[in-house]
Amino acid sequence: MLWISATVSLKMSMSADTSTMNGGGDVADSELMVRLAGGDDLALNALMTRWGTRVNSFLFKMTGQREVAVDLAQETFVKLYKARKRYRSSGTFSTYFFTIAANLARNHARWRKRHPTVSLDATPDDGSFVHYEPQDSSHAPDQAADVSERYKEVHQALLALPHDLREAMTLFVYEGMGYADIASLTKCSPKAVETRIYRARQILKGKLKQS
Repeated sequence: MLWISATVSLKMSMSADTSTMNGGGDVADSELMVRLAGGDDLALNALMTRWGTRVNSFLFKMTGQREVAVDLAQETFVKLYKARKRYRSSGTFSTYFFTIAANLARNHARWRKRHPTVSLDATPDDGSFVHYEPQDSSHAPDQAADVSERYKEVHQALLALPHDLREAMTLFVYEGMGYADIASLTKCSPKAVETRIYRARQILKGKLKQS
């Protein structure tokens, strides 16, 4: 079945090195979508290999929950597959793709507001909040501890931002999107995106200065 294969492929891509993000060789994303629309389901595996790690990282920054991020990443690819025949390459694939992921993150945030029952102190096994801890063997143990703690502080501060500010900041800083692409994705003006990023930076600076 396609979705069994797709799920396995995605879970493998989540733990893969970032060098795997160029899955599909030199074939453009838009061409892979054309192939997918034409019935070549293996094109989806190439897209998952190329984009799986990045979308999972984006969704983790938006939700703060690893299991939720993996589930939403899988759903992102499900929706991408369902929309394969409607896809038009008039804009960048990344904007189209992250629009799907961002919408799912917004829906999840709304769901969490209606079901505020998950404790932030719960264990990672129940899919609740966990901290991101970078793995970098180049640091000495004491340096690694300091780096890990700083990442936790930044991640906590990012999660504390209002959703619209966190979304704009994550897309701009971590995904390297420009104001125009983010504006298209979030359905606002580039000036509004610039304002959101400015506000996010000011809030983060204040929070991190206090820590």
